[in-house]
Amino acid sequence: METTDENVSVELDLWASRVEDAHRRIQPMVLRTETRAGMGVVPDFQGKLTFKLEHRQTTGSFKLRGAASRITALTRREAEAGVVTSSMGNHGVAVAWAGLEAGVPVEVFVSTHVTADRVARMEALEARVHLVGDSVLEAEMAARAAAESGDRVYVSPYNDPWVVAGQGTIGLELLEDLPDLDAVFVAVGGGGLVGGVGAWLRARAPHVEVVGCWPEHAPALHECLSAGRIIDVPERRTLSESTAGGIEEGSITFELARRVVDHRVLVSEEEILDAMRRLHASEGSEVEGAAGVALAAFLKERSSYQGRHVAVVLCGANLSPWVRARLADR
Repeated sequence: METTDENVSVELDLWASRVEDAHRRIQPMVLRTETRAGMGVVPDFQGKLTFKLEHRQTTGSFKLRGAASRITALTRREAEAGVVTSSMGNHGVAVAWAGLEAGVPVEVFVSTHVTADRVARMEALEARVHLVGDSVLEAEMAARAAAESGDRVYVSPYNDPWVVAGQGTIGLELLEDLPDLDAVFVAVGGGGLVGGVGAWLRARAPHVEVVGCWPEHAPALHECLSAGRIIDVPERRTLSESTAGGIEEGSITFELARRVVDHRVLVSEEEILDAMRRLHASEGSEVEGAAGVALAAFLKERSSYQGRHVAVVLCGANLSPWVRARLADR
């Protein structure tokens, strides 16, 4: 069937309604994070720059919004059975936290490359953690198999409409706080955050430009969008650890990103590190690499946004020991 503008509009309106429903459901579980002027970080910008302080979310990452949305959407039977997920950090912690709050048992599958501190955080939140394989894909396959065999819900980090809707609540809050907003810069991994934020803004405030931001070392969804289909994309180690990883076949975020991302920016590891250091020096804020990606992309593109009001989503503050060492190393 041919996709018309009217069909796209109806679909985006449905996504926006999902975001608004998620916003109502997750309020008892998540913080409504602040927005704050960021001109001290970029004093030469002739416009307005605002940061969305999602790195101050309860679990230190925006991921709690999607996890809380999925957990609160479970049926009674699903909640009693418990959920399964796979993650190397922020998503697993978020699902564990939301599950503990709601009384839902949680199992998290991680690869052997996960850091000990992240396993400890999940276990402290009463999640059962399983170390499986040497890759994110192996852990995910094991998690999905365990969910299927136990007739339980698998909570994807991004390929789940309830999760995407939860992440989209950031867009809703941004426009409530910043009615004169012109553009928003968002780091992209699996696409749940940019898809949710972008879908809500496209439906409710289509004049706001959505800018997707990627590290050059991990540009999976960026390259899939360029190819027009989901492909395997080689990656290198990146400071933006939480956006690393491929896009699974059939992911809902691929088509969503095609429709809602207006502009795409790639940044180098040096640009990411510079952005993280700028933020730390100016405001004392320590953010993870993914937040650095969004700020680095704005720094790179700022000449095109003079005179406009731009928001940058600082999506997390959970640094691995390696990233923290790089940040401190001069």
